[in-house]
Amino acid sequence: MPLILIAGYPSSGKTHRSKQLLDFFAQKISESDDPKIKRLKLHHIDDQGLGLSRDVYGAARPEKDARATFSSAIKRVLNRDTVVVADGMNYIKGFRYQLYCEAKAVQTPNCIVHVGTQPNQCRELNTRALEAGTGGYAPEIFENLVFRFEEPNGMNRWDAPLFAVPWDDATPPCELIWDTMVGGKAKVAKPNAAT
Repeated sequence: MPLILIAGYPSSGKTHRSKQLLDFFAQKISESDDPKIKRLKLHHIDDQGLGLSRDVYGAARPEKDARATFSSAIKRVLNRDTVVVADGMNYIKGFRYQLYCEAKAVQTPNCIVHVGTQPNQCRELNTRALEAGTGGYAPEIFENLVFRFEEPNGMNRWDAPLFAVPWDDATPPCELIWDTMVGGKAKVAKPNAAT
């Protein structure tokens, strides 16, 4: 089924939002009587689960390798019976386009959930996480990632549909995302014919 990419600044709450989505989707699947819905599997792919350190974003080569690892993990589980929530540093539009093409190749819908947290709020959350020892990015890596972030644009086919989640919203628009991605309202891009 769908590929749901979570995008946003570092320390913006992407993992929190992805877990909210996963919990909602798990509940919808368990409550459904439809056999097509019942057979859906959920996969959460994130840097931590892949054993990727936050320090890889400090240099180009390790970052490229980390993106390749992330992309490969998505490709391994992406199919018509799986909902994949990709919670990583999906901040480069070219990388989002690459993942859009992967979803297109298996004829499954995709969407972007943009966690709209302001950079100053993210900076504060990052500092708190570093001080508490619960994560966070080194300050220079954090600033570099914020500077390089390419905001999703719903006008681009690879960034559509785009769901924006403001910082102060209690939950993402889970029901709308479910209806769009699983409920049959999603537009599935057809793979290109071989030449």
